[in-house]
Amino acid sequence: MNAWQKLKKNPLAQIGAAVLLLLYLMVLLAEFVMPYDPYESQLDGALLPPTEVYWVNTSGQFIGPHVYPTTLGPMDLETGDRELLVDRSQPSPIRLLVKGSSYKLLGLIPGDLHLFGTVGPGKWNVLGTDEQARDQLSRLIYGGRISLTIGLVGILISFPLGLLIGGISGYFGGVTDSLLMRVVEVLMTIPSIYLLVALAAVLPPGLTSAQRFLMIVVITSFVSWTGLARVVRGQVLSLKEREYVQAARALGGTPIYIIVRHILPQTATYVIIAATLSVPGFIAAEAVLSLIGLGIQQPDPSWGNMLSLATNASILVLQPWLIWPPLVLIVVTVLSFNLLGDGLRDALDPRSLQR
Repeated sequence: MNAWQKLKKNPLAQIGAAVLLLLYLMVLLAEFVMPYDPYESQLDGALLPPTEVYWVNTSGQFIGPHVYPTTLGPMDLETGDRELLVDRSQPSPIRLLVKGSSYKLLGLIPGDLHLFGTVGPGKWNVLGTDEQARDQLSRLIYGGRISLTIGLVGILISFPLGLLIGGISGYFGGVTDSLLMRVVEVLMTIPSIYLLVALAAVLPPGLTSAQRFLMIVVITSFVSWTGLARVVRGQVLSLKEREYVQAARALGGTPIYIIVRHILPQTATYVIIAATLSVPGFIAAEAVLSLIGLGIQQPDPSWGNMLSLATNASILVLQPWLIWPPLVLIVVTVLSFNLLGDGLRDALDPRSLQR
């Protein structure tokens, strides 16, 4: 049974892959999927709960799914409550493929066509609005670009570094191996979260979100390559004695050429599995840094800094719709990568491929 057939028979791995495909398509086509501009504030719309969808008008007539313009009234000084004001004189039908506000964030989907929206003055805030009266769903989708991209960019930086250092250490051995492995062991003894916080805290305060994003990727990559280097070193120690490696050496191949061309490709199975299982670590690292205020800064959204609202007890109790969506997406993404990684590990196991 080949690897692809074995992977297709793993339902959990298929679920993980399908969820990840859906998430990445959603953030790639964010301008089309988002109903509103993630940076635009609504008039008198701060901290609105998820908009209620109606099917019949005030006369009891069925007119299909629609919403009404909704705002919050003044705060009651005694109770602290704010009355939800719904203007039932202006029903706004919910439609697919509607023309909405035109915005162009990254230029992937120009124009003003959106997957869904309303026709009329009412807005359909599916997940409510935040404290700045911005649509929570739109910010969640747009913020996913950072949270989902950081893992892919992270492995593109950390894995070549881990592969190369592990390959050189295992191939040359001796003093080179000892020096490189001592550096790896020192880095591995440093608790990752404390190193991340320390390095992120010294970033200049004037960095843009793009620059801060890049720095977070570099920081997380810096502490993530050591484990891969140790495993690759162990594999190279056994691979370098194989006949094809000795033949390449006898034909005059340089050490770097032999490592890159003949040895490291033999570790591809482990690398693919390790890369899939490492992405959640990068996503969690960005979430933690943004949660404590050292990651992506407002007004730019990421799942981590959207989750930072959980530090406000009143929001946690009174506006839970601001907390649960980013938390659920982080958990679902991490779980999906782990399911896919476990499926790949089972499918690419050499012992299972021989059966």
